[in-house]
Parts: sequence; structure tokens; C-alpha cells
Amino acid sequence: MNFPENLLYTEDHEWVKIDGNTATVGITDFAQSQLGDIVYVEIETEGDELDAAEVFGSVEAVKTVADLYMPVGGTVSEINGELEDEPELVNTDPYGKGWLIKITTEDGFDTDDLLSVEAYTEHVKAQS
Repeated sequence: MNFPENLLYTEDHEWVKIDGNTATVGITDFAQSQLGDIVYVEIETEGDELDAAEVFGSVEAVKTVADLYMPVGGTVSEINGELEDEPELVNTDPYGKGWLIKITTEDGFDTDDLLSVEAYTEHVKAQS
């Protein structure tokens, strides 16, 4: 499994990359491997202000549908439009072209509940 060290993680298997007042969010390599082939990504929360842990969308794989949870609170400012025609990008490039949303905030992000790469790796091992 690939877990980049420059990211923060949630126990629900989302990753977040914070750059100033913008955070980019996706699902981890572990999550996409557990879901299998992703065939549809549904995110209809662009422009919505959501709290951490609220559902911002879902991914549909061949076998299941999984909710997506906000890793941090803020406004969903952008949705990855490429996923409409190429949802498989979440499988093939989960930390790059397969990103899901961008979140913005004016107050800074509360990262207290996010996991470091070491803590997330231990979390995944405990689930395996």
C-alpha cells in the first residue's frame, strides 16, 4: 500500500493535503483497493459548507456504494470534473488525478482528528 508522507488521513480512509486555506481530498490507496473497480463518483455538494465527518458524496464500485466523509470542515469549492467521465482515476491514481474535492476555509483547518502517515498505517494494519 502507498501512503504518501505529505498527507494527513482519516479513519474513514480519506486523505487530505492542506495548502494554506485550501485542502484537496481523495480516498486512500487502501480504500480504493478494498472497494474494487470504481464505476461512478457522485458529489453534489459543490458550494456547500460542511462540517468535518459530514457526508460530501459517494463512490460506487462494482460491488458496493461507499459514502465519502469530510476530513475537515469548510466549503466544497471544487469537484474533480474528470471523474464524471473517468471514475477509474480514483483506482489508478488516488493521490493525483483521482482527487475528489477541494475545500476552502477562511479560518484555517482543524486537523486535530486527522492521522499522520504512521498512525494511518497502524490503523490499516489493525483492520487487515
